Amino acid sequence: MKKIAVIRIRGSFGVRKEIKDTMSMLRLYNQNHCIIIDSSPNYIGMLKKVKDYVTWGEIDEKTFNELISRRGKIIAIKSLTESYLKEKVKLSFEEFTKEFFNFKKNLKDIPGFKLYFKLKPPVKGFERKGIKVPYSMGGVLGYRKENINGLILRML
Repeated sequence: MKKIAVIRIRGSFGVRKEIKDTMSMLRLYNQNHCIIIDSSPNYIGMLKKVKDYVTWGEIDEKTFNELISRRGKIIAIKSLTESYLKEKVKLSFEEFTKEFFNFKKNLKDIPGFKLYFKLKPPVKGFERKGIKVPYSMGGVLGYRKENINGLILRML
């Protein structure tokens, strides 16, 4: 199984209650929030339900490492530092990402870690057709395979 990065693209105005509930189960509370999930059938079903509001794809280790180091937050502390990670989990960023991608560690193993990432709007904007069109037709929404890594790096 691979790790999937999910980014909420559209806001919450005019959204049906069942889709809002699914978004909150995914911990996608606002626009430009990102989460990392496993590619289990339960999560895939949830993604298909909210496909008109999010974009997702397989994340690689390099992008995940950047995401953790730049946007990882602890509840009591402003940002996730390598010293905090070594103290609590006894691993560096690189070792933690390798164990995370080999399914030996989880983000829940870091005490107080927020399981979502707040991102900025992407540098040079979204794709040409905008935020209401699927990725396959030149827009932003839906499944985008490995191209999610470029979008995440632009949003950091």
